[in-house]
Amino acid sequence: MESKFSQEVNVLKAHVALNVTSVQASTEFYRKLFGIEPGKVRTGYAKFDVQNPPLNLTLNEGLSTPGGTLSHLGLQVATTEDVLATRRRWNEAGLLTSDEMQTNCCFAIQDKSWVRDPDGNEWEVFAVLRDNLPESSACCGSEVTQIDSRQPTTTSACC
Repeated sequence: MESKFSQEVNVLKAHVALNVTSVQASTEFYRKLFGIEPGKVRTGYAKFDVQNPPLNLTLNEGLSTPGGTLSHLGLQVATTEDVLATRRRWNEAGLLTSDEMQTNCCFAIQDKSWVRDPDGNEWEVFAVLRDNLPESSACCGSEVTQIDSRQPTTTSACC
């Protein structure tokens, strides 16, 4: 099926964010599972940049939600233009979006847009603008800009 959208976006990898009870225990498990070391470890946070399969996996300690351990899902793209093109495609398809631009999230500066599926699962498309900020930098300190106020989106964790 050919897409009706004009700008093709090159998705770099899928993103899965898990809420965990212990980053230390979960990091040890995922080291063994993927056979690699995490690329970023901070207090209550770890990130695995898995090449095969292409996956951006983050572990977030202590962010429990009633729905289980899944925090959110995402698609990492190369540029802000890709974020905006994806947001336009989602809007044209009738999805309601919200944006976070220049947000300090997961110890990185990112531009992103969010949607929510019918069951409340949140998906983000995001571009990392500056990565590997020090632990002293604030995380998740941005305001969400509503593109369509008919369905407010509140993200429980940015990472």
